[in-house]
Amino acid sequence: MTGKQLLDDCFLHDKDRLRHHEALEILKQRLHCIAETETVPLQDAAERILASMVTAPRNVPLADNSAVDGYAFRIADFEEAGGFFRLEQRIAAGHASNADLGPWAAARIFTGAVMPPGADTVAMQEDCETHQQDGQDFVIVPQGLKTGANRRKAGEDVAEGTTLLSPGQRLRPQDIAAIASTGQADVSVYRKLKVALVSTGDELRRPGDLITLGDVYDSNHFLLRSLCATLPVEIDDLGILKDDADALEEVLSTAAASHDVILTTGGASRGEEDHMLKVLDKIGKRHMWQLAIKPGRPMMFGNIGSCVVLGLPGNPVAAMVCFLLYARPVFSVLGGGAFLEPQAFQVPAAFEVPKKKPDRREFYRAYLKPRPDGSLAAHKFQRDGSGLITGLREADGLIEIPEDVTSIRKGELVSFLPFSGFGLR
Repeated sequence: MTGKQLLDDCFLHDKDRLRHHEALEILKQRLHCIAETETVPLQDAAERILASMVTAPRNVPLADNSAVDGYAFRIADFEEAGGFFRLEQRIAAGHASNADLGPWAAARIFTGAVMPPGADTVAMQEDCETHQQDGQDFVIVPQGLKTGANRRKAGEDVAEGTTLLSPGQRLRPQDIAAIASTGQADVSVYRKLKVALVSTGDELRRPGDLITLGDVYDSNHFLLRSLCATLPVEIDDLGILKDDADALEEVLSTAAASHDVILTTGGASRGEEDHMLKVLDKIGKRHMWQLAIKPGRPMMFGNIGSCVVLGLPGNPVAAMVCFLLYARPVFSVLGGGAFLEPQAFQVPAAFEVPKKKPDRREFYRAYLKPRPDGSLAAHKFQRDGSGLITGLREADGLIEIPEDVTSIRKGELVSFLPFSGFGLR
């Protein structure tokens, strides 16, 4: 690896650990798309990553049509007809007329119906008056309409040949609608990544199992599985692995041969019962470990053969923060998408931090609350423990505090990263 030497001493001062921006750069430099492509029906394409450009094969809409229920006429006839038009046609959506509109004539038209040849303007039905004279139907159109009023032009939404979407974009519902509007029935996307999800720890039990003193339920599995559900990946649950280096080595070696990514939690530190680090160093390569962030210091990134390995901390808060900041963009790039980085906005702090450790980037769980003047302020979850899932539940997002900040005063602007920016509700 070029650049800063990887560190393997968890007791080093934070300024000697990889900083947040350095970790992101390592990921950006070492990652590339590994997913193959496939063609799927449009109804199955939501949230998938587009693999090929989508262009419009025709105008949308295909022809000029009415935006309202009303009466279509030729604006040039208005003054001569005095707004008094003879009704010649009735045109409903899906039933186009090929007959030219005669002079001083109008057509009864409905929303979405194709404009009759010669007509260029539509008057809304509630603004018009109709009557009959000598067996002929007439309509009186009000003054003040401009040419083209209430008319949708052909190609107004999308012109033929327009590039709708480019490869790497994640398909949102509105993107699916745009593709459907062109008549395209299927789309080329990248295949979902195959991800092996592993929990480690002798103390872990799955919900539904009996629990005794010293045991804890494996909440991380369900946290990470749910987070992965927001991405185009397929999860293979490898269960809970005991704190045994040989067993861990066997499972990881086998999993690496048949998965794109191995996602683990726990065992990423230097304790006697933490084996992830030494197993990865033995059977693969480690590219990143020990970050100057809180929470999430023992975040790990490496590979076993062609399989990427992401080792997340064992505490739930740290696991979620690291997933959002690091694992989520990894999955996106490997799966054909962009490197996803959260968008932050500045809000005043409704809290104080008298003293913060320097040389470390910190992420606080926080929620937004209106102030008396109606503006929003960020409130920090009072307890900082990385095992407190309550803080994740009550939070709307994360407050990001840079390395050089050593204190925060109430009212000072801070960066707020909403969970919605990570694809979460």
